Amino acid sequence: MAQRFRIAGWGLAAAACTAAIAASSCSDSQNPTEVAAAAAHRAGDAAFTKMPPIRHVFVVLLENEDATVTYGPNSPAHFLNDTLVKKGAFVSQYFATSHASLGNYTSLISGQPTDSAFDADCDFRTNFVQTGSAPLGLAVGQGCVYPTRIKTVVNQLEDKHLRWKAYMEDMGNDPDREGDRCGRVPIGTKDITNDAEPGDMYAARHDPFVWFHSITNFASCNNVVPLSEMQADLSSEATTPNFVFISPNVCHDGHDQPCVDGEPGGLVSADQWLHDWIPVILNSEAFKEDGLLFITTDESEGVGPNGVENATACCNEQPGPNIAMAGGNGPGGGRVAGVAISRFIKPGTVSSVPYNHYSMLKTVEQIFGLPFLGFAGQSGLSSWAGDIFSDAGNVNHVPDHDGD
Repeated sequence: MAQRFRIAGWGLAAAACTAAIAASSCSDSQNPTEVAAAAAHRAGDAAFTKMPPIRHVFVVLLENEDATVTYGPNSPAHFLNDTLVKKGAFVSQYFATSHASLGNYTSLISGQPTDSAFDADCDFRTNFVQTGSAPLGLAVGQGCVYPTRIKTVVNQLEDKHLRWKAYMEDMGNDPDREGDRCGRVPIGTKDITNDAEPGDMYAARHDPFVWFHSITNFASCNNVVPLSEMQADLSSEATTPNFVFISPNVCHDGHDQPCVDGEPGGLVSADQWLHDWIPVILNSEAFKEDGLLFITTDESEGVGPNGVENATACCNEQPGPNIAMAGGNGPGGGRVAGVAISRFIKPGTVSSVPYNHYSMLKTVEQIFGLPFLGFAGQSGLSSWAGDIFSDAGNVNHVPDHDGD
């Protein structure tokens, strides 16, 4: 179960993480710390398994930092640590599922694991050639853009007549880079959005929706829009989508450092972006009524205790049918942690239960009453039910939404 107490700055959250790191870096499902946390989580599930009545979910993905850097005592992300962490839950044991951007983004919305093409960020855009299916609806094959039969959480939402939008910073600023409003790159061409340019730092590898023909072949593609449209959409509850996915550009998500336009990039620019945009979400009527915001990172590029890139994992992550090792090079994408804010989450909560991108997909699907896609349906995988939320049926706190 989550430990619920108010955090004084970094303080207690750092202590919880340091203890977990000391117990084998939280690197696999046999870690005693993780096993104990998972057992406590299952006990919490027995008490209540219903999700709170959330109707609007907002997901923000940053880039390429280990949890010990993003949330450590020397982090330059002051707004994230000093303001946002205090407003909700610090999800200390949250792990990426891959060690390339694209595999993490697509797994978060589809439950499909990476393959060799995704593990190279699909620098050359090809169709995924499906040769079969594996248990849990996993696609067998290789390539980049999944066929129409492979669904995502937003296809599920549409089937239930629920609304979604993905907001991509800089998308469309230079029409010669993105091809069309949806931000997709033509099949059979090099993905030139992997190279940022001043004024347009959109990257298709950070836009998971353009890698599924179940989206790009249909009007659904029109729901992938520039970030500049979000403020107007969130100005009323009636125009706020039920599911919102947000990708800052490759400077403001922390990926580039420095950036092509001269900005510092890294966590400095990412934190400034959070300071500018997160209050738009927190002050919206839809969020205040029944919203959930989750901010996390796609993968870790930190160095682990063995002196190599942090590729730790949790939750018995499996490789899937198209690659030998989970996450590409095994066992996963590293510990990134995250922050969850909602009126249904007590400020100062610290969760030590292990989660990954598949867990987050499972949580969203439970919130909206959807079947589990891909590895979100893996046996034993935890969702947030019974852990992070204060109570499945009661509102315990409405956070201060001034953003300062």
